[in-house]
Amino acid sequence: MSTEPEITVIGASWCPDCRRSKSFLSSHRIPFTWVDLDAHPERTAQVEELNGGKRIIPTILFADGSFLAEPSNDELADKMGLSRDAQHSMYDLVIIGGGPTGLTTAIYAARENQSVLVVEKSAPGGQAGVTEKFDNYPGFPDGVSGAELADRITRQAERYGVEILQAVAVTDIASENGRVSVTLSTGATIEATAALIATGSTYRRTNAEGEADLIGAGIHFCATCDGPFYRGASDLAVIGGGNSGLEEGLFLTQFVDHVTVVQALDRLTGSQLLQDKVLAHPKMSVLLSTSVERFNADASGKLTSLTLRQGDTLVEHATAGAFVFIGLDPNTDFLKGALATDERGFLATDHMFQTSLPGVFAAGDVRSGSTKQIAAAVGEGAAAAIQIRYLIEEARDRS
Repeated sequence: MSTEPEITVIGASWCPDCRRSKSFLSSHRIPFTWVDLDAHPERTAQVEELNGGKRIIPTILFADGSFLAEPSNDELADKMGLSRDAQHSMYDLVIIGGGPTGLTTAIYAARENQSVLVVEKSAPGGQAGVTEKFDNYPGFPDGVSGAELADRITRQAERYGVEILQAVAVTDIASENGRVSVTLSTGATIEATAALIATGSTYRRTNAEGEADLIGAGIHFCATCDGPFYRGASDLAVIGGGNSGLEEGLFLTQFVDHVTVVQALDRLTGSQLLQDKVLAHPKMSVLLSTSVERFNADASGKLTSLTLRQGDTLVEHATAGAFVFIGLDPNTDFLKGALATDERGFLATDHMFQTSLPGVFAAGDVRSGSTKQIAAAVGEGAAAAIQIRYLIEEARDRS
């Protein structure tokens, strides 16, 4: 039985719509074969034949013999049969974000006989689903792939009757007269007694050449999660000279011979205490006024070196892995400033996970003060579910 992907994406690396389609399929954990026309010009004739003589990319081929040319994300979602329409217009709880936090809350709520809708703009499992491996999640002594963990949590939620929408974003949220109103990108409006925002955060990227293709294959955003994989390596690079970069760099020294901190500015920006520790550490060195121009891989697709820019000079730096710590951005653009945040834009909550909007809660990486670790995210999901239960019970008593 063949294990080859049943979807082929024909395009070019310079094509933004090709990158968007590849990102959509990857985020939904849908395997595909990528054909770059620059490397395989002979496939141009196939593209022209399918598109009436036009070179339209991406052209995406499917196992049933059909194809889509330059499709929108909505067209791709429909083709893949993703569930995008809610079964009801009213729920006890709407959860925005289908990562570990949101799905854990969903499981706890559904077990309390609450009607639960999860809205996820990508695939259930969120960022965890595209993480190569978790080696620090309890209960998996040999580690567990992000995809497997995400699938397990998703199946558990579905077993309790949780309804999950994929490839659907939330465009607006409001609260009035004891009801929360959630507007979806499909145009539908859903009402609920309560809502949980668990949209997480996104690691900032360098946007250097090769970065997108090497995430999880040499480029990482969590030293605690992935540092142990490099035990015994000669060098690891840390991109970013703030508190996170310096802290994580110090942590990584226990696994490797040397850690190189790459900082674009002409100075480190972490606390003086951390700077002193890094500069005095025998296993660490710092490159200031240095930025990443390109991430380089070997034939197997693993990171081997960085091309660094220092003024007008490009230098090669061999390294087994790169850990990027140049900041996190909360996934809150859809809120349009409707909820109170901290100075970095993460949602402010009280000790019961309640936001500034009545009936709307927040938990996980999107919440101010969260620890940005998967075990903590699951814990916050459970804790938020308990607080939400009180609100729903009060609403039921009033009705």
